[in-house]
Amino acid sequence: MSTEEKSLHFIEQIIEDSLSGGFSQDKLRFRFPPEPNGYLHIGHAKSICLNFGLGLRYNAPVNLRFDDTNPAKEEQEYVDAIKTDLNWLGFEWAEECYASDYFQQLYDWAILMIKNGKAYIDSQSSEDMATQKGTPTQPGVDGPFRNRSVEENLALFEGMKRGDFPEGSHVLRAKIDMKSTNMLMRDPLMYRVLHRHHHRTGNDWKIYPMYDFAHGESDYIEQISHSICTLEFVMHRELYNWFLDQIIDPNKVRPSQYEFARLNLNYTVMSKRKLLQLVQENIVNGWDDPRMPTISGLRRRGYTANSIRKFCDTIGVAKRENVIDVSLLEFCIREDLNKSAPRVMAVLDPIKLVITNYPAGKEEWLDAENSQEDESLGFRKVPFSGELYIEKDDFLEEANNKFFRLTLGKEVRLKNAYIIKGESVIKDSEGNITEIHCTYDNDSRSGSGSEASQRKVKGTLHWVSIAHAIPSEVRLYDRLFSEESPDAQKEVDFKEFLNPKSLEIITGYVEPSLVDANPGERFQFQRLGYFCVDKDAQSGKLIFNKTVGLKDSWVKSENK
Repeated sequence: MSTEEKSLHFIEQIIEDSLSGGFSQDKLRFRFPPEPNGYLHIGHAKSICLNFGLGLRYNAPVNLRFDDTNPAKEEQEYVDAIKTDLNWLGFEWAEECYASDYFQQLYDWAILMIKNGKAYIDSQSSEDMATQKGTPTQPGVDGPFRNRSVEENLALFEGMKRGDFPEGSHVLRAKIDMKSTNMLMRDPLMYRVLHRHHHRTGNDWKIYPMYDFAHGESDYIEQISHSICTLEFVMHRELYNWFLDQIIDPNKVRPSQYEFARLNLNYTVMSKRKLLQLVQENIVNGWDDPRMPTISGLRRRGYTANSIRKFCDTIGVAKRENVIDVSLLEFCIREDLNKSAPRVMAVLDPIKLVITNYPAGKEEWLDAENSQEDESLGFRKVPFSGELYIEKDDFLEEANNKFFRLTLGKEVRLKNAYIIKGESVIKDSEGNITEIHCTYDNDSRSGSGSEASQRKVKGTLHWVSIAHAIPSEVRLYDRLFSEESPDAQKEVDFKEFLNPKSLEIITGYVEPSLVDANPGERFQFQRLGYFCVDKDAQSGKLIFNKTVGLKDSWVKSENK
Protein backbone atom coordinates (compact mmCIF):
# COMPACT_ATOMS: atom_id res chain seq x y z
CA MET A 1 0.00 0.00 0.00
CA SER A 2 1.40 3.40 -0.97
CA THR A 3 1.93 6.31 1.41
CA GLU A 4 -0.85 8.17 -0.39
CA GLU A 5 -3.31 5.33 0.22
CA LYS A 6 -2.39 5.17 3.91
CA SER A 7 -3.16 8.87 4.27
CA LEU A 8 -6.70 8.57 2.93
CA HIS A 9 -9.49 9.20 5.41
CA PHE A 10 -12.39 6.76 5.39
CA ILE A 11 -14.65 8.79 3.09
CA GLU A 12 -11.87 9.14 0.53
CA GLN A 13 -11.37 5.39 0.78
CA ILE A 14 -15.10 4.85 0.10
CA ILE A 15 -14.80 6.99 -3.02
CA GLU A 16 -11.66 5.19 -4.14
CA ASP A 17 -13.48 1.87 -3.71
CA SER A 18 -16.41 3.20 -5.76
CA LEU A 19 -14.07 4.22 -8.56
CA SER A 20 -12.28 0.86 -8.42
CA GLY A 21 -15.68 -0.82 -8.66
CA GLY A 22 -16.53 0.88 -11.92
CA PHE A 23 -18.16 4.14 -10.81
CA SER A 24 -17.26 6.82 -13.35
CA GLN A 25 -15.23 9.69 -11.95
CA ASP A 26 -17.12 12.19 -14.12
CA LYS A 27 -20.28 11.31 -12.16
CA LEU A 28 -18.79 12.32 -8.82
CA ARG A 29 -20.63 15.31 -7.39
CA PHE A 30 -20.74 16.63 -3.83
CA ARG A 31 -22.72 19.30 -2.00
CA PHE A 32 -22.64 21.51 1.09
CA PRO A 33 -26.28 21.90 2.27
CA PRO A 34 -26.65 24.53 5.04
CA GLU A 35 -30.00 25.63 6.39
CA PRO A 36 -30.16 29.46 6.26
CA ASN A 37 -31.42 29.82 9.83
CA GLY A 38 -28.22 31.27 11.31
CA TYR A 39 -24.60 32.04 10.62
CA LEU A 40 -22.07 29.29 9.91
CA HIS A 41 -19.78 28.31 12.76
CA ILE A 42 -16.46 26.49 13.07
CA GLY A 43 -18.29 23.14 13.06
CA HIS A 44 -19.67 23.91 9.60
CA ALA A 45 -16.14 24.77 8.49
CA LYS A 46 -15.20 21.11 8.94
CA SER A 47 -18.04 20.01 6.63
CA ILE A 48 -17.18 22.78 4.16
CA CYS A 49 -13.52 21.77 4.01
CA LEU A 50 -14.47 18.11 3.69
CA ASN A 51 -16.93 18.51 0.82
CA PHE A 52 -15.04 21.14 -1.11
CA GLY A 53 -11.78 19.33 -0.39
CA LEU A 54 -13.22 16.21 -2.03
CA GLY A 55 -14.24 18.33 -4.99
CA LEU A 56 -10.69 19.61 -5.37
CA ARG A 57 -9.13 16.18 -4.88
CA TYR A 58 -11.31 14.49 -7.49
CA ASN A 59 -11.84 17.49 -9.78
CA ALA A 60 -15.57 17.13 -9.15
CA PRO A 61 -18.27 19.80 -8.84
CA VAL A 62 -19.58 20.81 -5.42
CA ASN A 63 -23.00 22.41 -5.14
CA LEU A 64 -24.02 24.94 -2.53
CA ARG A 65 -27.59 24.02 -1.68
CA PHE A 66 -29.65 25.94 0.83
CA ASP A 67 -32.03 23.70 2.75
CA ASP A 68 -34.71 26.39 2.91
CA THR A 69 -37.78 24.33 3.80
CA ASN A 70 -38.72 26.11 7.05
CA PRO A 71 -39.69 29.75 6.39
CA ALA A 72 -40.41 30.26 10.09
CA LYS A 73 -36.67 30.38 10.83
CA GLU A 74 -34.90 31.21 7.56
CA GLU A 75 -33.88 34.62 6.24
CA GLN A 76 -32.07 36.10 3.26
CA GLU A 77 -29.57 37.64 5.68
CA TYR A 78 -28.36 34.14 6.52
CA VAL A 79 -28.12 33.14 2.86
CA ASP A 80 -25.91 36.16 2.16
CA ALA A 81 -23.75 35.52 5.23
CA ILE A 82 -23.18 31.88 4.28
CA LYS A 83 -22.07 32.82 0.77
CA THR A 84 -19.72 35.46 2.19
CA ASP A 85 -18.15 32.92 4.56
CA LEU A 86 -17.64 30.34 1.82
CA ASN A 87 -16.01 32.89 -0.46
CA TRP A 88 -13.78 34.08 2.35
CA LEU A 89 -12.68 30.51 3.11
CA GLY A 90 -11.56 30.30 -0.51
CA PHE A 91 -14.08 27.86 -1.97
CA GLU A 92 -16.14 28.12 -5.14
CA TRP A 93 -19.34 26.18 -5.73
CA ALA A 94 -20.42 24.73 -9.07
CA GLU A 95 -24.13 25.59 -8.72
CA GLU A 96 -26.08 27.65 -6.23
CA CYS A 97 -29.18 25.62 -5.46
CA TYR A 98 -32.15 25.86 -3.10
CA ALA A 99 -34.51 23.17 -1.86
CA SER A 100 -37.22 25.71 -2.69
CA ASP A 101 -36.21 25.35 -6.36
CA TYR A 102 -37.68 21.86 -6.13
CA PHE A 103 -40.96 22.57 -4.30
CA GLN A 104 -43.11 21.71 -7.32
CA GLN A 105 -41.17 18.52 -8.07
CA LEU A 106 -41.31 17.45 -4.41
CA TYR A 107 -45.05 18.11 -4.39
CA ASP A 108 -45.51 16.05 -7.56
CA TRP A 109 -43.58 13.16 -6.00
CA ALA A 110 -45.73 13.42 -2.87
CA ILE A 111 -48.85 13.14 -5.05
CA LEU A 112 -47.35 10.08 -6.71
CA MET A 113 -46.68 8.50 -3.33
CA ILE A 114 -50.27 9.14 -2.22
CA LYS A 115 -51.56 7.50 -5.39
CA ASN A 116 -49.24 4.54 -4.80
CA GLY A 117 -50.49 4.10 -1.25
CA LYS A 118 -47.15 5.25 0.22
CA ALA A 119 -48.39 8.43 1.94
CA TYR A 120 -51.52 9.63 3.74
CA ILE A 121 -52.97 12.66 5.51
CA ASP A 122 -53.05 12.44 9.29
CA SER A 123 -55.41 14.83 11.07
CA GLN A 124 -54.47 14.00 14.65
CA SER A 125 -52.77 16.29 17.12
CA SER A 126 -49.00 16.06 17.40
CA GLU A 127 -49.43 14.70 20.93
CA ASP A 128 -51.63 11.81 19.75
CA MET A 129 -49.22 10.98 16.95
CA ALA A 130 -46.31 10.95 19.37
CA THR A 131 -48.15 8.57 21.69
CA GLN A 132 -49.02 6.17 18.86
CA LYS A 133 -45.42 6.18 17.67
CA GLY A 134 -44.34 4.08 20.64
CA THR A 135 -40.87 3.96 22.15
CA PRO A 136 -37.53 2.41 21.16
CA THR A 137 -38.60 -0.75 23.04
CA GLN A 138 -42.33 -0.62 22.26
CA PRO A 139 -43.70 -0.73 18.69
CA GLY A 140 -46.02 1.96 17.43
CA VAL A 141 -49.66 1.46 16.51
CA ASP A 142 -51.59 2.53 13.44
CA GLY A 143 -53.47 5.80 13.73
CA PRO A 144 -57.15 6.24 12.81
CA PHE A 145 -56.39 8.00 9.51
CA ARG A 146 -53.72 5.63 8.22
CA ASN A 147 -56.08 3.87 5.83
CA ARG A 148 -57.82 6.87 4.33
CA SER A 149 -58.70 6.43 0.68
CA VAL A 150 -56.40 7.75 -2.01
CA GLU A 151 -59.15 10.13 -3.13
CA GLU A 152 -59.64 11.61 0.33
CA ASN A 153 -55.87 11.97 0.83
CA LEU A 154 -55.48 13.73 -2.52
CA ALA A 155 -58.38 16.10 -1.77
CA LEU A 156 -57.01 16.98 1.68
CA PHE A 157 -53.47 17.45 0.39
CA GLU A 158 -54.73 19.79 -2.33
CA GLY A 159 -56.67 21.73 0.30
CA MET A 160 -53.52 21.99 2.43
CA LYS A 161 -51.67 23.35 -0.59
CA ARG A 162 -54.39 25.96 -1.24
CA GLY A 163 -54.22 27.14 2.36
CA ASP A 164 -57.69 25.92 3.32
CA PHE A 165 -56.54 24.59 6.69
CA PRO A 166 -54.82 26.17 9.71
CA GLU A 167 -51.32 25.23 10.83
CA GLY A 168 -51.25 21.98 12.79
CA SER A 169 -54.55 20.68 11.41
CA HIS A 170 -53.15 18.13 8.95
CA VAL A 171 -49.81 16.61 7.99
CA LEU A 172 -48.74 14.32 5.19
CA ARG A 173 -47.03 11.17 6.48
CA ALA A 174 -45.11 8.47 4.68
CA LYS A 175 -46.79 5.07 5.05
CA ILE A 176 -43.97 2.73 6.04
CA ASP A 177 -44.05 0.59 9.20
CA MET A 178 -45.32 1.64 12.62
CA LYS A 179 -43.58 -1.38 14.16
CA SER A 180 -40.12 -0.70 12.70
CA THR A 181 -37.22 -0.97 15.14
CA ASN A 182 -36.02 2.34 13.68
CA MET A 183 -38.47 4.90 15.06
CA LEU A 184 -37.73 7.24 12.18
CA MET A 185 -39.41 4.69 9.89
CA ARG A 186 -42.68 4.80 11.83
CA ASP A 187 -44.62 6.85 9.29
CA PRO A 188 -42.49 10.03 9.38
CA LEU A 189 -43.87 13.42 8.43
CA MET A 190 -43.38 14.58 4.85
CA TYR A 191 -45.31 17.89 4.77
CA ARG A 192 -46.81 20.32 7.26
CA VAL A 193 -49.01 23.40 6.87
CA LEU A 194 -47.16 26.71 7.38
CA HIS A 195 -48.77 30.04 6.56
CA ARG A 196 -45.42 31.83 6.49
CA HIS A 197 -43.70 34.10 4.01
CA HIS A 198 -40.75 32.38 2.33
CA HIS A 199 -37.66 34.45 1.56
CA ARG A 200 -37.63 33.20 -2.05
CA THR A 201 -41.09 31.84 -2.96
CA GLY A 202 -43.03 34.51 -1.09
CA ASN A 203 -46.56 33.35 -0.27
CA ASP A 204 -46.86 30.85 -3.13
CA TRP A 205 -46.80 27.82 -0.84
CA LYS A 206 -48.84 27.01 2.25
CA ILE A 207 -47.22 23.59 2.75
CA TYR A 208 -43.53 22.88 3.20
CA PRO A 209 -41.60 19.58 2.99
CA MET A 210 -39.80 18.13 5.99
CA TYR A 211 -36.02 17.81 5.91
CA ASP A 212 -35.90 14.00 5.63
CA PHE A 213 -38.11 14.03 2.56
CA ALA A 214 -36.58 17.04 0.84
CA HIS A 215 -32.93 16.29 1.48
CA GLY A 216 -32.46 12.97 -0.29
CA GLU A 217 -34.77 13.92 -3.14
CA SER A 218 -32.80 17.15 -3.63
CA ASP A 219 -29.60 15.11 -3.76
CA TYR A 220 -31.23 12.97 -6.43
CA ILE A 221 -32.38 15.97 -8.50
CA GLU A 222 -28.85 17.38 -8.44
CA GLN A 223 -27.35 13.93 -9.05
CA ILE A 224 -25.15 14.10 -5.96
CA SER A 225 -23.08 10.93 -5.80
CA HIS A 226 -21.92 11.07 -2.17
CA SER A 227 -24.18 12.80 0.35
CA ILE A 228 -21.99 13.38 3.41
CA CYS A 229 -23.69 14.07 6.74
CA THR A 230 -22.72 14.12 10.40
CA LEU A 231 -23.18 11.13 12.70
CA GLU A 232 -26.57 12.18 14.08
CA PHE A 233 -28.00 11.25 10.67
CA VAL A 234 -26.91 7.60 10.83
CA MET A 235 -30.42 6.50 11.79
CA HIS A 236 -31.85 8.69 9.03
CA ARG A 237 -30.02 6.75 6.31
CA GLU A 238 -32.67 4.02 6.13
CA LEU A 239 -35.36 6.66 5.60
CA TYR A 240 -33.15 8.52 3.09
CA ASN A 241 -32.94 5.35 1.04
CA TRP A 242 -36.65 4.55 1.39
CA PHE A 243 -37.65 7.93 -0.01
CA LEU A 244 -35.24 7.43 -2.91
CA ASP A 245 -36.80 4.02 -3.61
CA GLN A 246 -40.12 5.73 -4.33
CA ILE A 247 -38.81 7.88 -7.18
CA ILE A 248 -35.58 6.34 -8.43
CA ASP A 249 -34.81 6.14 -12.16
CA PRO A 250 -32.41 3.23 -12.84
CA ASN A 251 -30.71 5.31 -15.54
CA LYS A 252 -29.66 8.02 -13.09
CA VAL A 253 -27.10 8.20 -10.31
CA ARG A 254 -28.51 7.11 -6.96
CA PRO A 255 -27.07 9.21 -4.13
CA SER A 256 -25.54 7.40 -1.17
CA GLN A 257 -25.37 8.85 2.34
CA TYR A 258 -22.24 8.58 4.48
CA GLU A 259 -21.69 9.96 7.96
CA PHE A 260 -18.67 11.42 9.75
CA ALA A 261 -18.09 12.81 13.23
CA ARG A 262 -18.99 16.45 13.54
CA LEU A 263 -16.64 18.94 15.16
CA ASN A 264 -17.13 19.45 18.89
CA LEU A 265 -15.03 22.23 20.41
CA ASN A 266 -14.64 22.81 24.13
CA TYR A 267 -15.42 26.10 25.89
CA THR A 268 -18.17 26.95 23.40
CA VAL A 269 -21.57 25.85 22.11
CA MET A 270 -22.26 24.71 18.54
CA SER A 271 -26.05 24.80 18.53
CA LYS A 272 -27.36 27.51 16.19
CA ARG A 273 -30.42 27.74 18.44
CA LYS A 274 -28.22 28.57 21.44
CA LEU A 275 -26.02 30.93 19.44
CA LEU A 276 -29.18 32.73 18.27
CA GLN A 277 -30.24 32.99 21.90
CA LEU A 278 -26.95 34.72 22.76
CA VAL A 279 -27.55 37.18 19.92
CA GLN A 280 -31.22 37.86 20.68
CA GLU A 281 -30.59 38.37 24.40
CA ASN A 282 -27.70 40.79 23.63
CA ILE A 283 -25.24 38.63 25.54
CA VAL A 284 -22.97 39.08 22.53
CA ASN A 285 -22.88 41.90 20.00
CA GLY A 286 -24.30 40.05 17.01
CA TRP A 287 -23.44 36.90 15.09
CA ASP A 288 -19.97 38.25 14.29
CA ASP A 289 -19.04 39.07 17.87
CA PRO A 290 -15.37 37.98 18.10
CA ARG A 291 -16.22 35.71 21.05
CA MET A 292 -18.63 33.67 18.91
CA PRO A 293 -17.50 30.43 17.21
CA THR A 294 -19.08 31.66 13.98
CA ILE A 295 -16.87 31.99 10.92
CA SER A 296 -17.77 35.68 10.75
CA GLY A 297 -16.88 36.09 14.43
CA LEU A 298 -13.54 34.35 13.97
CA ARG A 299 -12.84 36.49 10.90
CA ARG A 300 -13.63 39.67 12.84
CA ARG A 301 -11.41 38.51 15.67
CA GLY A 302 -8.50 38.21 13.23
CA TYR A 303 -8.50 34.55 12.24
CA THR A 304 -7.37 33.84 8.69
CA ALA A 305 -9.07 31.52 6.23
CA ASN A 306 -5.82 29.60 5.98
CA SER A 307 -5.72 28.96 9.73
CA ILE A 308 -9.28 27.59 9.75
CA ARG A 309 -8.59 25.33 6.79
CA LYS A 310 -5.39 24.15 8.49
CA PHE A 311 -7.32 23.44 11.68
CA CYS A 312 -9.91 21.35 9.83
CA ASP A 313 -7.17 19.47 8.02
CA THR A 314 -5.32 18.80 11.28
CA ILE A 315 -8.31 17.33 13.15
CA GLY A 316 -9.07 15.09 10.18
CA VAL A 317 -12.21 13.10 9.33
CA ALA A 318 -13.29 10.41 11.78
CA LYS A 319 -16.18 8.06 12.48
CA ARG A 320 -16.19 8.58 16.24
CA GLU A 321 -17.29 11.70 18.12
CA ASN A 322 -14.66 13.50 20.17
CA VAL A 323 -14.06 16.94 21.60
CA ILE A 324 -11.29 19.09 20.17
CA ASP A 325 -9.41 21.45 22.46
CA VAL A 326 -9.83 25.06 21.37
CA SER A 327 -6.10 25.52 21.99
CA LEU A 328 -5.49 23.62 18.74
CA LEU A 329 -7.49 26.23 16.84
CA GLU A 330 -5.49 28.94 18.60
CA PHE A 331 -2.26 27.17 17.70
CA CYS A 332 -3.24 27.20 14.01
CA ILE A 333 -3.90 30.95 13.92
CA ARG A 334 -0.79 31.67 15.98
CA GLU A 335 1.33 29.63 13.56
CA ASP A 336 -0.19 31.38 10.53
CA LEU A 337 0.11 34.91 11.87
CA ASN A 338 3.67 34.30 13.03
CA LYS A 339 4.57 34.06 9.35
CA SER A 340 2.37 36.80 7.95
CA ALA A 341 1.58 39.47 10.56
CA PRO A 342 3.90 42.52 10.67
CA ARG A 343 5.53 43.22 14.04
CA VAL A 344 4.69 46.52 15.69
CA MET A 345 4.96 47.95 19.19
CA ALA A 346 2.05 48.75 21.47
CA VAL A 347 1.70 49.26 25.22
CA LEU A 348 -1.59 48.16 26.76
CA ASP A 349 -0.99 48.83 30.46
CA PRO A 350 1.31 51.85 30.42
CA ILE A 351 3.62 53.41 32.94
CA LYS A 352 5.76 56.43 32.13
CA LEU A 353 9.49 55.96 31.63
CA VAL A 354 11.71 59.07 31.67
CA ILE A 355 15.28 58.85 30.34
CA THR A 356 16.89 61.55 32.43
CA ASN A 357 20.11 61.89 30.41
CA TYR A 358 18.42 61.92 27.00
CA PRO A 359 18.69 65.40 25.43
CA ALA A 360 15.57 67.48 26.07
CA GLY A 361 13.40 67.92 22.96
CA LYS A 362 15.37 65.37 20.94
CA GLU A 363 13.65 62.67 18.91
CA GLU A 364 14.98 59.96 16.62
CA TRP A 365 13.37 57.72 14.01
CA LEU A 366 14.82 54.26 14.40
CA ASP A 367 14.76 51.33 11.97
CA ALA A 368 12.59 48.40 13.04
CA GLU A 369 12.07 45.23 11.04
CA ASN A 370 8.48 44.35 10.25
CA SER A 371 8.98 40.61 10.49
CA GLN A 372 11.54 38.14 11.74
CA GLU A 373 10.00 35.49 9.47
CA ASP A 374 9.60 37.33 6.16
CA GLU A 375 12.40 39.69 5.14
CA SER A 376 10.31 40.94 2.20
CA LEU A 377 8.16 42.89 4.68
CA GLY A 378 11.16 45.20 5.13
CA PHE A 379 11.61 47.89 7.78
CA ARG A 380 9.63 50.77 9.19
CA LYS A 381 10.62 53.87 11.18
CA VAL A 382 9.58 54.23 14.82
CA PRO A 383 10.02 57.46 16.80
CA PHE A 384 12.11 57.51 19.97
CA SER A 385 12.21 60.24 22.61
CA GLY A 386 13.15 60.81 26.23
CA GLU A 387 9.66 59.98 27.54
CA LEU A 388 8.22 56.56 26.78
CA TYR A 389 5.48 54.19 27.83
CA ILE A 390 6.41 50.66 28.86
CA GLU A 391 4.22 47.93 30.36
CA LYS A 392 3.70 48.12 34.10
CA ASP A 393 4.49 44.42 34.36
CA ASP A 394 7.90 45.10 32.86
CA PHE A 395 9.10 46.93 35.96
CA LEU A 396 9.64 45.94 39.57
CA GLU A 397 11.18 48.29 42.10
CA GLU A 398 12.81 45.30 43.77
CA ALA A 399 13.27 41.97 42.00
CA ASN A 400 15.19 38.72 42.28
CA ASN A 401 17.74 37.44 39.78
CA LYS A 402 15.08 35.62 37.76
CA PHE A 403 13.31 38.86 36.80
CA PHE A 404 14.85 39.81 33.46
CA ARG A 405 12.94 43.01 32.91
CA LEU A 406 13.56 46.50 34.28
CA THR A 407 14.37 47.08 37.93
CA LEU A 408 16.44 49.59 39.82
CA GLY A 409 20.17 49.23 39.32
CA LYS A 410 19.93 46.79 36.39
CA GLU A 411 20.08 47.13 32.61
CA VAL A 412 17.69 46.06 29.87
CA ARG A 413 17.48 46.88 26.18
CA LEU A 414 14.63 48.81 24.63
CA LYS A 415 13.65 47.00 21.43
CA ASN A 416 15.35 48.52 18.34
CA ALA A 417 16.82 51.26 20.56
CA TYR A 418 19.17 51.64 23.53
CA ILE A 419 20.24 49.92 26.70
CA ILE A 420 18.80 51.64 29.77
CA LYS A 421 19.39 51.33 33.52
CA GLY A 422 16.76 51.83 36.21
CA GLU A 423 17.68 54.63 38.60
CA SER A 424 14.69 55.79 40.65
CA VAL A 425 10.91 56.07 40.82
CA ILE A 426 8.32 58.72 41.57
CA LYS A 427 5.27 57.72 43.65
CA ASP A 428 1.94 59.30 44.42
CA SER A 429 0.53 59.93 47.88
CA GLU A 430 -0.72 56.35 48.10
CA GLY A 431 2.66 54.88 47.25
CA ASN A 432 1.86 53.90 43.68
CA ILE A 433 4.65 54.32 41.15
CA THR A 434 3.76 56.98 38.58
CA GLU A 435 7.10 57.41 36.81
CA ILE A 436 10.27 55.41 36.36
CA HIS A 437 13.51 57.31 35.86
CA CYS A 438 16.41 55.72 34.07
CA THR A 439 19.56 56.55 32.14
CA TYR A 440 20.60 55.32 28.71
CA ASP A 441 23.88 54.37 27.05
CA ASN A 442 24.11 56.66 24.01
CA ASP A 443 26.54 54.26 22.26
CA SER A 444 24.32 51.20 22.59
CA ARG A 445 21.76 51.89 19.84
CA SER A 446 20.70 48.70 18.05
CA GLY A 447 22.21 48.27 14.63
CA SER A 448 24.76 51.07 15.05
CA GLY A 449 27.66 48.65 14.84
CA SER A 450 29.36 50.07 17.92
CA GLU A 451 30.91 47.85 20.54
CA ALA A 452 28.30 49.00 23.05
CA SER A 453 25.51 47.98 20.69
CA GLN A 454 26.82 44.41 20.81
CA ARG A 455 26.73 44.31 24.58
CA LYS A 456 24.43 41.57 25.87
CA VAL A 457 21.74 42.17 28.47
CA LYS A 458 19.18 39.63 29.56
CA GLY A 459 15.97 41.57 28.97
CA THR A 460 14.43 43.37 25.99
CA LEU A 461 11.32 45.55 26.40
CA HIS A 462 8.87 47.01 23.91
CA TRP A 463 7.85 50.63 24.23
CA VAL A 464 6.19 53.60 22.51
CA SER A 465 7.18 57.24 22.50
CA ILE A 466 4.58 59.18 24.50
CA ALA A 467 4.71 62.20 22.19
CA HIS A 468 4.01 60.05 19.12
CA ALA A 469 1.83 57.24 20.48
CA ILE A 470 -1.72 56.85 19.20
CA PRO A 471 -4.34 56.15 21.87
CA SER A 472 -6.45 53.20 20.70
CA GLU A 473 -9.37 51.20 21.97
CA VAL A 474 -8.25 47.62 22.55
CA ARG A 475 -10.77 44.83 23.03
CA LEU A 476 -9.27 41.93 24.95
CA TYR A 477 -11.29 38.81 24.21
CA ASP A 478 -11.21 35.58 26.14
CA ARG A 479 -13.25 32.38 25.89
CA LEU A 480 -16.98 33.00 26.04
CA PHE A 481 -17.52 30.20 28.57
CA SER A 482 -15.51 29.32 31.65
CA GLU A 483 -16.81 25.72 31.62
CA GLU A 484 -15.22 23.21 29.26
CA SER A 485 -18.60 21.70 28.29
CA PRO A 486 -21.16 24.47 28.87
CA ASP A 487 -24.11 22.57 27.40
CA ALA A 488 -23.30 19.10 28.77
CA GLN A 489 -25.39 19.50 31.92
CA LYS A 490 -28.95 19.41 30.64
CA GLU A 491 -30.43 20.45 33.98
CA VAL A 492 -28.36 23.67 34.03
CA ASP A 493 -28.87 26.57 31.62
CA PHE A 494 -25.74 26.81 29.48
CA LYS A 495 -25.68 30.59 30.06
CA GLU A 496 -24.83 29.91 33.71
CA PHE A 497 -21.30 29.15 32.51
CA LEU A 498 -20.69 32.41 30.66
CA ASN A 499 -17.24 33.83 31.35
CA PRO A 500 -17.70 37.29 32.95
CA LYS A 501 -14.20 38.21 31.79
CA SER A 502 -14.72 37.27 28.14
CA LEU A 503 -14.36 40.93 27.09
CA GLU A 504 -12.30 43.72 28.62
CA ILE A 505 -12.05 47.08 26.85
CA ILE A 506 -9.00 49.20 27.60
CA THR A 507 -7.09 52.13 26.12
CA GLY A 508 -3.73 51.15 24.73
CA TYR A 509 -1.02 53.12 22.93
CA VAL A 510 0.35 52.07 19.56
CA GLU A 511 3.24 53.30 17.46
CA PRO A 512 2.34 55.90 14.77
CA SER A 513 2.96 53.54 11.83
CA LEU A 514 -0.53 52.18 12.54
CA VAL A 515 -2.34 55.49 12.06
CA ASP A 516 -3.78 54.44 8.69
CA ALA A 517 -4.36 50.75 9.51
CA ASN A 518 -7.52 49.42 7.87
CA PRO A 519 -10.24 47.14 9.29
CA GLY A 520 -9.20 43.51 9.01
CA GLU A 521 -5.44 44.18 9.01
CA ARG A 522 -3.54 41.96 11.43
CA PHE A 523 -0.45 42.72 13.47
CA GLN A 524 1.74 41.18 16.11
CA PHE A 525 1.98 43.50 19.07
CA GLN A 526 5.47 42.46 20.09
CA ARG A 527 5.63 40.45 23.31
CA LEU A 528 1.82 40.75 23.72
CA GLY A 529 0.01 38.80 21.03
CA TYR A 530 -1.79 39.10 17.71
CA PHE A 531 -4.35 41.83 17.09
CA CYS A 532 -6.47 43.01 14.20
CA VAL A 533 -8.25 46.24 13.36
CA ASP A 534 -11.99 45.96 14.07
CA LYS A 535 -14.65 46.95 11.56
CA ASP A 536 -15.86 49.65 13.99
CA ALA A 537 -12.57 51.56 13.58
CA GLN A 538 -12.78 54.94 11.88
CA SER A 539 -10.38 57.62 10.80
CA GLY A 540 -8.96 59.05 14.02
CA LYS A 541 -10.32 56.17 16.12
CA LEU A 542 -8.35 52.96 16.01
CA ILE A 543 -9.94 49.85 17.52
CA PHE A 544 -8.03 46.58 17.88
CA ASN A 545 -9.33 43.11 18.70
CA LYS A 546 -7.05 40.65 20.43
CA THR A 547 -6.93 37.53 18.27
CA VAL A 548 -4.72 35.32 20.39
CA GLY A 549 -1.74 35.60 22.72
CA LEU A 550 1.78 34.63 21.74
CA LYS A 551 1.51 31.59 23.99
CA ASP A 552 -1.34 29.50 25.39
CA SER A 553 -1.89 31.04 28.83
CA TRP A 554 -5.34 29.57 29.54
CA VAL A 555 -4.12 26.65 31.69
CA LYS A 556 -1.93 28.97 33.72
CA SER A 557 -4.81 31.40 34.31
CA GLU A 558 -7.13 28.53 35.30
CA ASN A 559 -4.68 27.33 37.94
CA LYS A 560 -4.06 30.68 39.56
